[in-house]
Amino acid sequence: MSDANHTPADGSGPEHKTSNFLRAIIERDLEQGSHASRRWAGTPGDGAHHAAGDPDPAKIRTRFPPEPNGYLHVGHAKSICLNFGLARDYGGVCHMRFDDTNPEKEEKEYVDSILDAVQWLGFGWDSSFGGKTESHLYYASDYFDFMYRAAEALVQAGLAYVDEQTPEQMRANRGDFTTPGTDSPFRSRTPAENLARFREMRDGQHADGAMVLRAKIDMASPNINLRDPAIYRIRRATHHNTGDRWCIYPMYTFAHPIEDALENITHSICTLEFEDQRPFYDWLLDKLAELRLLARPLPRQYEFARLNLTYVITSKRKLAQLVNDGHVSGWDDPRMPTIVGLRRRGYTPESIQLFAERIGVTKADSWIDYSTLEIALRDDLESKAHRGMAVLDPVKLVLTNWDEVMGAGHLEPCALPALPHVAEGQTPPPAREFTIGREVWIEREDFAEVPPKGYKRLFPGNKVRLKGGFVVECTGCEKDAEGRVTAVLATVVPDTKSGTPGADAVKVKAAITWVGVADGVAAEVRLYDRLFSDAHPDAGGRDFKASLNLDSCRVITAYVEPSLAQAAPDQKFQFERHGYFVADRQDHAPGRPVFNRITGLKDSWGK
Repeated sequence: MSDANHTPADGSGPEHKTSNFLRAIIERDLEQGSHASRRWAGTPGDGAHHAAGDPDPAKIRTRFPPEPNGYLHVGHAKSICLNFGLARDYGGVCHMRFDDTNPEKEEKEYVDSILDAVQWLGFGWDSSFGGKTESHLYYASDYFDFMYRAAEALVQAGLAYVDEQTPEQMRANRGDFTTPGTDSPFRSRTPAENLARFREMRDGQHADGAMVLRAKIDMASPNINLRDPAIYRIRRATHHNTGDRWCIYPMYTFAHPIEDALENITHSICTLEFEDQRPFYDWLLDKLAELRLLARPLPRQYEFARLNLTYVITSKRKLAQLVNDGHVSGWDDPRMPTIVGLRRRGYTPESIQLFAERIGVTKADSWIDYSTLEIALRDDLESKAHRGMAVLDPVKLVLTNWDEVMGAGHLEPCALPALPHVAEGQTPPPAREFTIGREVWIEREDFAEVPPKGYKRLFPGNKVRLKGGFVVECTGCEKDAEGRVTAVLATVVPDTKSGTPGADAVKVKAAITWVGVADGVAAEVRLYDRLFSDAHPDAGGRDFKASLNLDSCRVITAYVEPSLAQAAPDQKFQFERHGYFVADRQDHAPGRPVFNRITGLKDSWGK
């Protein structure tokens, strides 16, 4: 949460080992009091609105401003952790703002999914200062009235004009990096003429695309983004928030700095592709401040390198293609890099926050290996995920002397700790309880009729321990007509049960996992892997679908110990020797356990 409870006593941020140049900027601004004169009226507004408020209690204000036109992905997760985390660490507030200025692509479904994702990651948009709680959930569309007012002010000041060139003419007259642009024939209209034309646009008197409002800056600027950028266009479309009230809508580059200013944002943090837009960001806010619509100090924009993760694509268009073409089961398919997909796969909020902190924040583009994300997950789950035994490729192990030694039909109770290592002062969870009888399931790879060199598991004449149970000695196997092993045969060594005085009487070189036939439960296990087999599936304009990993999802029937069968949806476990698994949050149910593999115990990709 972004609240005052996280403020360091001296106002400075905590020490961080990873690179994050933004922290140095914020700490410098706090030391110099760059934003100390700001006032906050309790809600977003123009300069006069905030002038009537009290000094802003938030030391900084950041924002997370997604467009609600799709599901958030792992790159957005980095931005969420960055913006909300900086506000938390420096006694500030992070605003949750929807940049909903494009009515054609935005839906309420995406709004709801984004809010859920931010909260799941562990952040909120309420602040509490001096006993006063405020919610900072905002919609850019709520500022349409001010944006229109600001546009009229620019027109009246001779800083904007209505251009009636075709899109093709505008593009041709814009010039390029070596050629300056050419003034529009409509650029010399008087402010009064432009104002009348702009109001005609607002009132629906012209067709979509017939004209645009452009800022009047410099058609010869070496920064092409300053060559009279479009700031309003005609677009008849029903908006999810404002309905059909407007038929003109602001361009993103015009709306975004205004949104920041109305919300008193101090540090507007975005990815590097917006670096070339910063001069217009500053120009616009400076002009609106000169026109007395906004108060100084104004927001400042800072750019950082976006997250580039190997074996992942983050293009919304390409992700939608995977969904629409049936390559994945939906936006929450556990192989998808969407936040809903990562959540269903079994990733934890803490692991994603840890990942974001470890990779740091830089100005240079680079690639982060996918294994870095998996390492953060393992580090988080190691001390949290309860252990359990599961057999993924089962074959029966028959203890031929069980009835003689233990009694016909006898089931011996066994127990193992749910967590082998418990932090000091932490209460250990109850032990896992299960039984062993005449027949148990073992992994097929744990038996070799002719063992390779160094093999320590079951082969004729060798002894192993059934983990948490008895020492057994292999005597052979049974096969079907095709020569496939259908059962492994062994004898139980009496008085060797784990945890009893005789447990160490017989020395063995290996212990294997198992599940009792009597109380083991059949479960659907989905063995997920990386969706793409190429580290850069869409590099160089290649068809990313050609790199799809055809083995990215295998569904098997496994046997799990009773404690796993009682799992709640979304509960995480370490299947001993196999890796980390989660009870599927949608399909797992009593009597029908379904587990997804989150990741292995170590990185084995490509090995």
